[in-house]
Amino acid sequence: MSVTSPKGLSRAHIKVAAYCTLFFSVMFGAAFAAVPLYDWFCRVTGFGGTTQVATSLPTRVLDRTVEVRFDANVSRDLNWEFRQRQTTVRVRLGEPTIVYFTATNRGPAESVGTASYNVTPQNTGIYFNKTECFCFTEQFIKPGETVEFPVAFFIDPDLADDHSLKTLDSITLSYTFFPTRNPSRPLRLAPVAAAGDSR
Repeated sequence: MSVTSPKGLSRAHIKVAAYCTLFFSVMFGAAFAAVPLYDWFCRVTGFGGTTQVATSLPTRVLDRTVEVRFDANVSRDLNWEFRQRQTTVRVRLGEPTIVYFTATNRGPAESVGTASYNVTPQNTGIYFNKTECFCFTEQFIKPGETVEFPVAFFIDPDLADDHSLKTLDSITLSYTFFPTRNPSRPLRLAPVAAAGDSR
């Protein structure tokens, strides 16, 4: 029967501790990387109805048309009124289009919101391209202020070659505004009248 020396045991414990530390470090790093990697995957593949960001316009416009419907929502935690100016538009594949939304801050102080978005059917996300959108950045709105938000988009003509979307006639673009917990610039709070102030 062999007996492991105290020195050998110590070496074995150090090795196990090193493996455990490495394992937990990798898992910790993976947890932080998961969100941006998932976001990148969705943007590249259109997974979950994630739309694309385009830096140039298509070179062709097809005769085939698709109706685009718009859906505007606000989280209960954000005191805004958010509406689409148009309920639907019918566009040709490859045709650049601009639509407008409006948001009004019903709260007593400036607040900031960020819009999440997706399209349905979800497999159209890879073809739905935006060139300008309020959803790309945080939106700051003063109390009582109404702001108009443009969305410039086109539907990639390559959609016509996707046999799974051969009978597609409509796409719904949905937005939901949520309060931004850590805005990139300080909020300017509405002035509070001092005691006896008649304003």
